[in-house]
This record gives sequence, C-alpha cells and structure tokens, in this order.
Amino acid sequence: MKTASFKQAPAFTASPGELFQAWLDSKRHGQMIGGKAIVDPKVGGSFHIWNDYATGVNLEIDASKHRIVQTWRDNAGDWPEGHFSKITLQFVADRRNPKLTRIRFWHSDIPAEHADELAQGWKDYYWKPMQAYWAK
Repeated sequence: MKTASFKQAPAFTASPGELFQAWLDSKRHGQMIGGKAIVDPKVGGSFHIWNDYATGVNLEIDASKHRIVQTWRDNAGDWPEGHFSKITLQFVADRRNPKLTRIRFWHSDIPAEHADELAQGWKDYYWKPMQAYWAK
C-alpha cells in the first residue's frame, strides 16, 4: 500500500500546557471539537472520537515537552482493514505572538488515497472548532 503524510501548524489562543491537557481530557477534547470524545490519558490508553469514527492508542505522552504521539485510524469509509496511521502533536509557543500556541502536527503512514481528504478534515473538524473554542 502506498502511504502519504502531511504537516500542519494551526495556532490557538491558549498556552501549550492548556492545549496539551485538553487533548488528553475526554470532556475538554469533546468540547473543543464539538463531538463525543473518550480519551484514556496514559501511554497505551485508547481514544475514540465521534462515536468511533476515529480511534487509536497513545504511543507517547511527554508532558515536559508538550508532545503526544498516537496511532490513528479512520473507521468510516474504505480505510484498509487493520491499518493505523500515526499522528504527532507538539504544542509550542508561537515565536511571533506570545499569546498564541501552535500545534506542530504531523500525520504519517496514511493510505495515499486518503491524504488530501484527511488534511482538509483536520482543518474543518479540528482546527476551526478548536480555534473558536479557545477564542471564547
């Protein structure tokens, strides 16, 4: 299977620590994206987003570096059976604007035919709702 990857760097009006903690908290994660989220916030813990649309496992959680690495799977559509991609999130203070945090986001090992759709999906279903949530 041919795979692809992409990077994004959305900005939010929250601290790196606030975003890091919210990502790993079921209630706050769900509030940020406007959907149901169940997150077990430990290495080896699983997550289920939007009634199992997306699922995965926490591979790394480093609070000192505000870094999270997770497997990630799209359970809707024609995603290959048993295949997981990987997302890496690093929450960092924006160099130009101290009121902002950027998420250095990498999504890798994506079945190539799904890469463009997923890149847009992160913008539409994660970054835009999260920006609205943190702007309150």
